[in-house]
Amino acid sequence: MEVTEAMDQIEKGYRALLKKIDELDAKKEELSEEVRTREAELMGRMGEMTAPLVSRIGMNMLKQGKQDTKGEMYDTRYHDQKMIILGKTDPVEHRPDNISKKVDDQFCVLSEDGKFYELMFSTDGIIVDSYRNPLSPADALQIYGHEIMVMLYRAMRDYMEGQKELLDALEKTIAFVLAEK
Repeated sequence: MEVTEAMDQIEKGYRALLKKIDELDAKKEELSEEVRTREAELMGRMGEMTAPLVSRIGMNMLKQGKQDTKGEMYDTRYHDQKMIILGKTDPVEHRPDNISKKVDDQFCVLSEDGKFYELMFSTDGIIVDSYRNPLSPADALQIYGHEIMVMLYRAMRDYMEGQKELLDALEKTIAFVLAEK
């Protein structure tokens, strides 16, 4: 009789465990849906929070330039703000600012102003120029997917790790220099 009671207790505990798993799955789905409904808001806030760093870690992106026969650029001009590239997609047919210009490459970028843009590059063989098309965070996520959110997070994590390595190296250098005196 004791074995049967023990088995009943185990079965009762197992049912409670399965019930708890179902409850957690339902809660996880509910919270996941809440995150999905607010993902654009989160992306926008991440962009705003990252904006002050973009001037230090971003790149000067080509606005217009000429390309020689070897592919080297000259007479270049750059956009007024640095940018971080977050993603790339298959280019649309034509640029919104000039439908006669075919888009060769298209990137999602975060600019120093904390806003997202599509950077669309066109070339006619000699002149290479780009158009910076503003994107809402929701549009950026829709066009480029959640990878841009992951890329922004990774960029900040990598930057932080690089800063920690630099600080460690500086501390070791100072310790070495002070040890010599």
